[in-house]
Amino acid sequence: MSGNEDAGVVARVEAGAIRGRPLRYYDFVMAAFVTILLLSNLIGAGKVAQVHLPVIGDWPFGAGILFFPVSYVIGDVLTEVYGYARARRVVWAGFAALAFMAFMSWVVVNLEPAPDWTGQAAYEAVFGATPRIVLASMLAFWAGEFANSFVLARMKLWTAGRHLWSRTIGSTAVGQGVDSLIFYPVAFYGVWSNELLLTVMATQYALKVGWEALLTPVTYQAVGWLKRREGIDVYDERTDFTPFTAKV
Repeated sequence: MSGNEDAGVVARVEAGAIRGRPLRYYDFVMAAFVTILLLSNLIGAGKVAQVHLPVIGDWPFGAGILFFPVSYVIGDVLTEVYGYARARRVVWAGFAALAFMAFMSWVVVNLEPAPDWTGQAAYEAVFGATPRIVLASMLAFWAGEFANSFVLARMKLWTAGRHLWSRTIGSTAVGQGVDSLIFYPVAFYGVWSNELLLTVMATQYALKVGWEALLTPVTYQAVGWLKRREGIDVYDERTDFTPFTAKV
């Protein structure tokens, strides 16, 4: 492939071969991932919205579901273009950002409000998540994102780089499954009935995976554009897949 910059040569490389190489867009993709992760948890998680569907009727859903799956799309793009190790680094950056957001929320919510400020109750309702839900969210994110990235990287080797759609959807099915199996029981077991817990877990899982499947054309465009601009196509042939490091 030749021509202008957008149609540059794409070279198949092992993950270790790009160590020290300048990557023009990696930092921007990392920033997008962390931004969407934080905002989907901060803005979307606290609201239950509702849509009216034919035949089904009114269907309530957590508003965060509209945007949180986009973080999985970006995670797929990161792993597909830059490899598992660099995606792992971004997951740790996101985890640290979530931890700081939880700490900052706790500090600010518990500060003594000024006597003439009347917004404390509303502030607590929005930012005062219980420690149990915060713990569930962080554990689910960490495990789910690493499962997603690992499956995509391994499937890329199994498919010899073909059928990107199978990798993005397959890895999301696993990652979101791990996320849901951790978050809902840790956050709500004993608070909700078992029937409600299983129903919400199953429906939210189906919606998240379905939403990512619908975004497959966007994923294809982003992956193709980044590979051409960076001039690389990374394969994790000798990668250490441990999640317990941020090294690249």
